[in-house]
Amino acid sequence: MNEGKFLGKQVDYPQQYAPEMLVAVPRHFNREQYQLEESNLPFIGYDVWHAYELSFLTNKGLPVTGLLKVVYPATNVSIVESKSFKLYLNSFNMHRFGNTAEKGLKDVLTTINNDLNQLLETDVQLSFFKHMQYEAAYDFSDYVVIEDTVNTDSIQFTRYNEAPELLCKTDNHGELKIASHLLRSNCKITNQPDWGSCFIHIKGASLPDKSDLLKYLVSIRNENHFHEEICEMIYKRLWDIFEPEELAVSCIYTRRGGIDICPVRVSHAHLLPQQLTNPSVLSEKLLRQ
Repeated sequence: MNEGKFLGKQVDYPQQYAPEMLVAVPRHFNREQYQLEESNLPFIGYDVWHAYELSFLTNKGLPVTGLLKVVYPATNVSIVESKSFKLYLNSFNMHRFGNTAEKGLKDVLTTINNDLNQLLETDVQLSFFKHMQYEAAYDFSDYVVIEDTVNTDSIQFTRYNEAPELLCKTDNHGELKIASHLLRSNCKITNQPDWGSCFIHIKGASLPDKSDLLKYLVSIRNENHFHEEICEMIYKRLWDIFEPEELAVSCIYTRRGGIDICPVRVSHAHLLPQQLTNPSVLSEKLLRQ
């Protein structure tokens, strides 16, 4: 496995375009642990990346810089390892593309798109943003934050390794749109903490108790997985235990190393967060993103 090729190691940043820095990590290694069959996944979805440090030089030496949004499907065979992607993007910093900023940007985006398509064996979509949008779109305005609706001081939190037994069927039924900003997990290789928010939309004959769901999300605190794996783990637990009609899980992780990763897994296409998964839209950022 190449997932630890760069993580946790001191690596010199490449000074020229270096596609060889990219590392793919097969999804099936983690999916096997949760009985997720590649040929019969209980979800569709996307991995959404925001890279805040893309920059290059034109042939005249003018720096061009901005934010790169990358979206690719969760049904392909691999993810791109985040530090390898950071090193790859930084290899553009002193490389020259195009006689104008517009021509250079076109060349850079075409190059990145081709490299990721080849690495991930899928159709990668990406967009470049020079400026933040003042009125950014937001997908989760109708979600209720659990820790704002229950008395968290009265709850006893004792589990900090993933504990699905904290989730039990209830007589509550209908639809629930719930979120928590207390998500934390750790990098599989370096053990560095990854902070985030989790948004869950579930509909069915049995819904989770809010306090129990919060205790479960907190129990992920010492888990060592990549962001995409955490999202799929949460989804699979809820899918197996509550057998919902509809389910959507979105994990919005805090930026680290100039990149934030936002995996989305849903049972039906209409549950996809439309702004987040649209490569052409720069959606509103959360507090810690």
